[in-house]
Amino acid sequence: MARRKTEVFSMSFLDCITCAFGSVVLVYTLINAQGGLRAQTVDQTQRAEVSKLEEQVLEGYQKLVVLRNSMIETDKESVRTEGMGTRVLEETERLKVELADSSKETLSRREAIERLKADLKSLEEGNRRLEGASKDPSATGTRVRGFVGQGDRQYLTGLKVGGDRILLFVDVSASMLDETVVNVLRMRNMPESKKLMSQKWRRTVSTVEWLAAQMPLEGQFQIYAFNTKTYALVQGSEGKWLKANDPNSMTEALEKLRKTVPADGTSIENAFLAMNALNPKPDNVIMVTDGLPTQAAAAPLIRKTIDGDARLKLFERAFAKYPRDVPFNVILMPMEGDPMAPAAFWLAARDTGGSFMSPSKDWP
Repeated sequence: MARRKTEVFSMSFLDCITCAFGSVVLVYTLINAQGGLRAQTVDQTQRAEVSKLEEQVLEGYQKLVVLRNSMIETDKESVRTEGMGTRVLEETERLKVELADSSKETLSRREAIERLKADLKSLEEGNRRLEGASKDPSATGTRVRGFVGQGDRQYLTGLKVGGDRILLFVDVSASMLDETVVNVLRMRNMPESKKLMSQKWRRTVSTVEWLAAQMPLEGQFQIYAFNTKTYALVQGSEGKWLKANDPNSMTEALEKLRKTVPADGTSIENAFLAMNALNPKPDNVIMVTDGLPTQAAAAPLIRKTIDGDARLKLFERAFAKYPRDVPFNVILMPMEGDPMAPAAFWLAARDTGGSFMSPSKDWP
């Protein structure tokens, strides 16, 4: 019997090799799968960290924007604070000036009180004379009002305060505050109490009081104030005549004049138009003013400065409305920069049989 031939690679060996290779493949597959899972886990972790970092970056940007806005607001607040500091210093200086002005105003008020006392004394004297005149017409107290001046001078003026119907015109424009243009501009920005105490205006009021004291008892009167407009000092008496022997009417008119603050420009044409509305017409007109008009009946559409020639033309236009049979008396207060005024008013007074005067500083 022949011997069997022995083979090195038998079926059993191949099975072992195959099983070993399958094991290796399985192990490799398991290792690869575990590695992929671990890589996926690491990737998710890294993505989470990246997202967290991105959120932190965004939050940082937001905080940076807030800080920048805060810094801008801080800079603005610093600028405002510096401005407030400057304003506080300016306000402090202004308050110091106002305090000084207040002290001066207190002194002016004291002077006003003394002058008002003198006015009250004048009123009381006028009432006593009026009472004496009403009881006995032949007595010495025959004037409408008493007047206390600074002295006992008598002036030869040719001014006659007489007639049955006497009309007084009082200029209450801004130029009545002072004799110079610069001081008029300065006075316009002062308090009303300062304006009422200006020397020129006090002289004007005293002049009207003197004229009122010279009126005859048996006559009638009317007092008109005029600037750009014309109105009666006794409220509601426009176009009417008042009795000179009525102390209430005269007192009310003068009290209103003392409280009137000069302002605005001058329209003599409006004054003459108001005069022509009186019925019957006056037989004596006295005007207290300081210069030629600055406008006609209505203000110009375009506001501009006016020279002497234009002011003279405005006066001639206004005087054309004045009746030539009524004496026109003018008391011209001093004012610089209007050289044509004295001649114009003198000619107007001469043409109507009136008088013209430019009083001294201590008159009346």
